[in-house]
Amino acid sequence: MREFFFFDSMITPKVITFVYWLLLAAVALGGLMGVFSAFGTMKYSVWAGLGSLVLVPVGVILGVIGARIYCELMIVLFRVYETLVQIRDK
Repeated sequence: MREFFFFDSMITPKVITFVYWLLLAAVALGGLMGVFSAFGTMKYSVWAGLGSLVLVPVGVILGVIGARIYCELMIVLFRVYETLVQIRDK
């Protein structure tokens, strides 16, 4: 319990996986909302709705890639920290 209150160890690396899954769920939810929005737009303009239907999967793919890159960068930062702590302790 001491390491939790005095920052002797980091808990963020343990949380990053959970954050990654939350980001993936948000991207999936946004993709579903985009598809429904595209079908709703087709009532007013078929071409705009079709354009949206084409762009929504692109946005979902970019969102998944962006979430992965963000989480990997966070993991790299914490691994650098852990390596520096090991070097300091030698």
